[in-house]
Amino acid sequence: MHHARQHAETRTRERRHRLAHEAARMMAEGGIRDFHQAKLKAAARLGIHDDASLPRNREIEDALREYQRLFLGNSQTDALRQRREAALRALDFFAVFRPRLVGPVLEGTADAHSPVTLHLYADDVDAVPRFLEEHGIPAEARTRRLRLDRERSGDFTVWVFAAEDLAFDLSVLPLDALRQAPLSGIDERPMRRAGAAQLRQLLAEQEIEWNRE
Repeated sequence: MHHARQHAETRTRERRHRLAHEAARMMAEGGIRDFHQAKLKAAARLGIHDDASLPRNREIEDALREYQRLFLGNSQTDALRQRREAALRALDFFAVFRPRLVGPVLEGTADAHSPVTLHLYADDVDAVPRFLEEHGIPAEARTRRLRLDRERSGDFTVWVFAAEDLAFDLSVLPLDALRQAPLSGIDERPMRRAGAAQLRQLLAEQEIEWNRE
């Protein structure tokens, strides 16, 4: 009985591993951005339909990082470096809104299709579009639903524009949201985020690591 249970657990673990890597491959090669969508497509492709075998989003993210390192190498490294350097300039440019970098550019999974995603903070909803207009930056307004914490969620304005041949994605949040990052859609925990000083440090560490390889 014990051996049968152990065997079943091992099989489930192996399936989760296979699914995580297949979902990561689909995200890296097919440009899928949504972890849940990648997970379901991978399950359909591999013919695995039991929920226990579905990997967590963080497992897929780890597999994606590994896939990029093994198969994309320099092209992914260059895309990440380019976006992190552009993100630092954007953090300085939008300093009045106490910006934070979030998402794949910070997490290290950004590729050639990833936008630079920032959170800006302002209680005046017109402050960011006014700032963009003053600096001659044409931007398109969208809406995104974010969970500020376990109890509160809301629809927030997102300004999307292109600069330096890159896409930028700016979510505007109220000032009191600075205290705690919104919850990540990946694992429901507060998002990792970085200000300019933290990103400068990350870039310095990244250069040391890449020069070592």
